[in-house]
Order: sequence, then C-alpha cells, then structure tokens
Amino acid sequence: MSAKEAQNLATSKKMDLVKINPTAKPPVCKIMDYSKFKYDQAKRVKEAKKKQKTVSVKEVRLSPSIGDHDLDVKLKNCIKFLKAGDRVKVSIRFRGRELGHTEIAHKIFQSFTEKVAEYGDVEKRAKMEGRSMVLTIAPKTTN
Repeated sequence: MSAKEAQNLATSKKMDLVKINPTAKPPVCKIMDYSKFKYDQAKRVKEAKKKQKTVSVKEVRLSPSIGDHDLDVKLKNCIKFLKAGDRVKVSIRFRGRELGHTEIAHKIFQSFTEKVAEYGDVEKRAKMEGRSMVLTIAPKTTN
C-alpha cells in the first residue's frame, strides 16, 4: 500500500508507522506503539545488565620473610575472594637484598598454589614486575 494509506491507517488506530527496513524496495513498515516498543527494549537491556557479573581483581600481598601463621591468614583471605568469584593477584614485594633471592618467592608461591588448588587455578604464572613477583589466580569454573 502507499505510504499515505499506511499513515492514515496508523493514525486511525492511534499508533505509529515505523519503518523497519527503509532501504528495501518497497520500504517495509510496521504499525506499532513506538513508545511502548522503546520502553520494552530499555527494560530488556536493563534486565540483561542485571544478569552480568563484573569480575574484580583482589590483591593479596606477601613478603619473602612471611611467617606460617601470616601465610595462613592471607590464604584464608584469598580463598574467601575466590569463593566470591573474584580473581586474586598474589604479589611478593622484595626490598633491598631480598631481590637477590627470588627462589624464596617461588617456594612460597608453590605452597600457596597447592593450598588454593581446590578453589582456584593459576591464570598467570609467577613473573617479576619491577621489584615484585606477581601471580594471578582465577576461581574454578563450575560446569
């Protein structure tokens, strides 16, 4: 039908004439309540945003001379973060002469990852970044 007829039909039904595909020959139009359509579309987008989960990165800082009890406390915090679904960045900061003994950090990371293995997997292996060694642990995926 012609555009004029379609517009008259839409106004008689108190609705809008919306071009669905204006580049087609002939253009494809639809009679609908456009404000209700926009409202429903915004509602769907808002609902989709609610279902999204933003993953944050939490940090646990250790030192090369950390004691057993202190390590256990940091381990509990790490497990709590992993259970919440967050990634954990574990870092060991070296000061002064400690920088010459990076193998200590590897041992600490090894024991740390063994204890956390039930809750998370190593995402990025330990590597030096300036004066600190960093390891990233991601929560286990439950499928």
